[in-house]
Amino acid sequence: MYELMKIKENKLVPRHHDELNGFKIRPGLYLENGATEIPGGVNFTVHSHGATACELVLFRRAEKEPYVILPFPESYKIGNVYSMIVYGLNIKEFEYAYRVDGKYDPEKGLLFDKKRYLLDPYAKAVTGQSVWGSKPTQGFNYRARVVSGSNFDWGTSHPPFIPMKDLIIYELHVRGFTKHDSSYVHNKGTFAGVIEKIPYLQELGVNAVELMPIFEFDEMRDPRTVNGKKLLDYWGYNPVSFFAPNTSYTSQLEYNREGSELKTLIKTLHENGMEVILDVVFNHTAEGDENGSIFSFKGFDNNIYYMLTPDGNYYNFSGCGNTLNCNHPIVQQMIRDCLRYWVTEYRVDGFRFDLASILGRNEDGSPMKKPPLLESLAFDPLLGNVKLIAEAWDAGGLYQVGNFPAWNRWSEWNGKYRDDLRQFLIGRDGKALDAYNRITGSLDLYDPADRGECATVNFFTCHDGFTLYDLYSYNEKHNEANGWDNTDGETWNNSWNCGVEGDTDDPEIMKLRKKMMRNAFTVLLCSRGSAMFPAGDEFCNTQYGNNNPYCQDNEISWLNWDMLEENLEMFDFVKFLIHFRKDHPLLRGKTSTARCGFPDTSMHSTEPWQEKFESFSHVIGIMFAGRDKDDKRDEIIYLAINAYWEKQSVHLPQLPQGMEWKLIVNTAETAISEPRAVLDRLFMQERSVMLLMGQSLH
Repeated sequence: MYELMKIKENKLVPRHHDELNGFKIRPGLYLENGATEIPGGVNFTVHSHGATACELVLFRRAEKEPYVILPFPESYKIGNVYSMIVYGLNIKEFEYAYRVDGKYDPEKGLLFDKKRYLLDPYAKAVTGQSVWGSKPTQGFNYRARVVSGSNFDWGTSHPPFIPMKDLIIYELHVRGFTKHDSSYVHNKGTFAGVIEKIPYLQELGVNAVELMPIFEFDEMRDPRTVNGKKLLDYWGYNPVSFFAPNTSYTSQLEYNREGSELKTLIKTLHENGMEVILDVVFNHTAEGDENGSIFSFKGFDNNIYYMLTPDGNYYNFSGCGNTLNCNHPIVQQMIRDCLRYWVTEYRVDGFRFDLASILGRNEDGSPMKKPPLLESLAFDPLLGNVKLIAEAWDAGGLYQVGNFPAWNRWSEWNGKYRDDLRQFLIGRDGKALDAYNRITGSLDLYDPADRGECATVNFFTCHDGFTLYDLYSYNEKHNEANGWDNTDGETWNNSWNCGVEGDTDDPEIMKLRKKMMRNAFTVLLCSRGSAMFPAGDEFCNTQYGNNNPYCQDNEISWLNWDMLEENLEMFDFVKFLIHFRKDHPLLRGKTSTARCGFPDTSMHSTEPWQEKFESFSHVIGIMFAGRDKDDKRDEIIYLAINAYWEKQSVHLPQLPQGMEWKLIVNTAETAISEPRAVLDRLFMQERSVMLLMGQSLH
């Protein structure tokens, strides 16, 4: 190691070296996985538990055949790790892959093939699909490029470090966010395009952006044509490489400096007070099932990286053909290394884990009480300030909302919040108490003693399912354009079309739909916990009833920004609520106790201080009480919800002397008005929500 340090300092080839196929080589840096540029050469480190031999394969850029193959000398192997420094390489002139030899026995999960080119599992940049929707030439294999060292200038920017409960998360698809002509950006469908829209995000007021998968993925895995439209794997939930950003999301080629545009996006968001959360997919890979490709993990250690049945087939808890063996020590290490890399190299603020229940399954697929991977991520020092958000279910039927192993560290997409409040707001019986619990922080699911105050991420809609506009425009999914005879996607959506399925010119139905949307946004942004909604919900984005547009790289999925101008009142309404939420910490979590004696939260109905709800209750009132953000005075906020299909008279709680109720929001009105005083009795319109504050008379 001392001699290698001297190499780095002096930029010289060491005196003691070997020669192989015309190159000077020597044993490498065994703790540095992947390919790393060093003075005078490149270090290559890779490991395989079952391999008997390994070769480094070098290609000229875009050429099919290698120009040199360098077998790792047996003496360069320590344990199961192959490491070699190759001198005289210019990282701009080559791409690389590996060939790994070993036993081929599929029934035992062994798929070694010394003729197959394999992508480095730790590749920082991947060649092959830098042009979106362009299928590589036949016979092409994934290869890696070496990324130049950490030379990105972060300047004085730093993460905002926003508390979890204060997050207002805006979920977006990098391509779909600006691909439509109506976006009026110069770099449509790219990281740079998102940068151009940051002023819009600032105006809206969100403080966190959640990017749907940006790891290198294969949108061409299953291209199809349906009714004349080309369908791709648009969403990106089929990772090819966990360490490499998707090169087709950049506005220009980034040879050997991959990630620069993404880093610029992250830096700019930080400078504007917004955090960045990555939607990460560690539950499966794009290699698929028994009939799938072999381009990386299968070829290195198939029986380690994947969960296999006793006869060597793939468990499919992901619904995508294979399941990553997350709690095997090797896979644990890779996932931990990967997250550390994104945090240190890209300054990412958090991760949302797709189908995260898989991360808690044992190697045989059984759920674990204390999954070592989840525990190690919870206590990892480098991830100490990072948000960890679980989608607490998987495609194998493991549903863990409220029970995800957390160590006071993990948050969850609160699927029960979505389901309970969707049902309550459309008028289902028996949901009043559930609605109260969800709005007040789901303490029945997340005991603060065990889960802290950051467990719940509340949402009505996300990428998976109806948009908010479609939620109140369709009773049924309409996924015919996907080509599966409308059999894909969720059937039970707890939606309501307000009287007509789909598009309508009926002004009364359109008025009702927008009121229902205002109801949902008001409830969401007045609920304790993190709030999340997908891009476009704030201006009535539609997917035309498609609740599973994973393959729709077209107007079905792309945001139509013309809708912003058409629905500017909705945008202004959401913007107001976001800023109101930011101004009143009481809505986001418990504050100091109110001196007037009111409890932190209290339950009400048509009459104040309601102790319980009947099964037929459709009217709830929630009063929050505490101190204001400066701890100077009591703050009292009241959320009144009439989910009934008739008008209701609601008696408000009596305020302390010297205070009066002021109406802040009434969703029965299309626009926000100036706060106005109201008496202690409200006359609420059918299916409407009111937000009130107790304010001093002086």
